[in-house]
Amino acid sequence: MIIPKKLRIGDKIGIISTARKITLEELSPAIKMLESWGLKVVLGANLFSEDNQFSGTIQQRSADLQSMIDDRSIKAILCARGGYGTVQIIDIIDFSNLKNNPKWIIGYSDVTVLHSHLNNLGIASLHATMPINFEKNTEGSLISLKHSLFGNMKSTTCKVHSFNKLGIAEAEVVGGNLSILYSLLGSDSDVNTDGKILFIEDLDEYLYHIDRMMMNLKRNGIFTKLKGLIIGGMSDMNDNAIPFGKTAEEIILEHTKDYDFPICFGFPAGHLDDNRGIRLGVKSVLEINENGVSLSQE
Repeated sequence: MIIPKKLRIGDKIGIISTARKITLEELSPAIKMLESWGLKVVLGANLFSEDNQFSGTIQQRSADLQSMIDDRSIKAILCARGGYGTVQIIDIIDFSNLKNNPKWIIGYSDVTVLHSHLNNLGIASLHATMPINFEKNTEGSLISLKHSLFGNMKSTTCKVHSFNKLGIAEAEVVGGNLSILYSLLGSDSDVNTDGKILFIEDLDEYLYHIDRMMMNLKRNGIFTKLKGLIIGGMSDMNDNAIPFGKTAEEIILEHTKDYDFPICFGFPAGHLDDNRGIRLGVKSVLEINENGVSLSQE
């Protein structure tokens, strides 16, 4: 696995949007924060373009990502926000220069498309908060991002959950948003979970659809050779007039309880104000015991 170098004071960090549109006003707090960390912010040429809900056309969004990948002076690429749209550009991008000049690509939610695709190319990436969320993020979330970028983030902990399955797993972490992973099955960006620790989270989904997605992942063998499973935020779930009868966590537990890998519920990552960074594709140790959970990464 190719792991990008840690950032240093004075490095340039690019901001683009591969999905939904964003304004300078929405972005300003994040720019100030990043500059306070000693980073030089470079905005994508088409960042504030608009094409209906998108941050520019497919050509504009792909051009911004390609430019940031190809610019050797840019040391990290931060996606401004999620929404929908990254899958529209993934097959247009030439990632060859990223292999020769690796840099952290950062984001979550719809950016899971990039994370999964990069993992298949053997390039590590960073699942973490994005500029659109900076004002609402907890201090711990922002510190987690900073420490992850500058190479000072060693471990993340969380409390005991009654659904946890105890154990230790040593492997790379892969994954991201459950709905996106579900949508990528069978494509070149399909997540490879063999011998890995899978992380999943989601937002604003119907409970029956959580069940449908878990059924599909299970039938596709996603859990068969898994070393461990991390469940992040399952936020703002929806139900029908006739209740499904289980929470998102209960649905996930039902589909995974018979496997022998350790499982952590309630990990602080995903569509949460306290969204901690996870370096995907990096050797990690997940330890789940009676006292809590720890995810340690190189």
